[in-house]
Amino acid sequence: MVVKPEWLRVKAPQWERVGSVKEILRDLELNTVCEEASCPNIGECFNNGTATFLIMGPACTRACPYCDIDFEKKPKPLDPTEPERLAEAVRRMKLNHVVITSVNRDDLADGGASQFDRCLRAIRAVSPETTIEVLIPDLCGNWEALASILKAKPDVLNHNTETVPRLYRRVRPQGAYDRSLELLQRARELAPWVYTKTGVMVGLGETDAEVRQVMQDLRHVDCDILTLGQYLQPSQKHLGVADFILPERFDAWREYGESIGFLQVVSSPLTRSSYHAEQVRRLMEQHPRMMNDEF
Repeated sequence: MVVKPEWLRVKAPQWERVGSVKEILRDLELNTVCEEASCPNIGECFNNGTATFLIMGPACTRACPYCDIDFEKKPKPLDPTEPERLAEAVRRMKLNHVVITSVNRDDLADGGASQFDRCLRAIRAVSPETTIEVLIPDLCGNWEALASILKAKPDVLNHNTETVPRLYRRVRPQGAYDRSLELLQRARELAPWVYTKTGVMVGLGETDAEVRQVMQDLRHVDCDILTLGQYLQPSQKHLGVADFILPERFDAWREYGESIGFLQVVSSPLTRSSYHAEQVRRLMEQHPRMMNDEF
């Protein structure tokens, strides 16, 4: 049995507040990636009244060996009431910032882009001051689908790179490193006002030089925000952890990322793609961009 180092142990949450968030989610029949992907920060985030909503799920059409979300080749049809239920959860939780992510829906022609669009518009209707981050799949390279999501005007467009190119075949066999980079680049070109974001897992056998090269590649496509966190094996059937990365190396990556131009680098062992995502509101105040209403 692998023993986690001290720096990966999390404090027990205050379950009274956690229970309140769970109650809202169950009442509205919503999924969160916090629960489905066994995130180690679930207690902290739920205790703070935040959650990353998982739409079109909970089953995914891809079976990535690092991920704890269930695989299903033919998931259920999209639920037309999901956008309104999601918007109601945002209203009840009084969220200043919300993150919407999804499973991969390769069974859909647009990869689920239309559901992202409906969710964005539903939230805007009931909570116009809430900033919205979408964490999207690669849409199988359907750039018209990407454009439709951007037309709904998210504040942050997030797509995770996940790992270094050398490990893609083992870690993300149905993904493509170059496709993920192209998605981020096209988002920047289509909507210059949007803040682009990505996340990378470490501890899968990558080298320091490979991580820094990925960071350089991301800056080459003008990605604004980067998250770096330790991969943790969800179960014995998933990919094993190759290395537990010392906190000092995460600090070094953060400093390097800031030196090459990222607006924000969140880098620590427990960082996940949506961890402390609400901090982007401060970044938006420091680096304002004008949204193009004609897009």
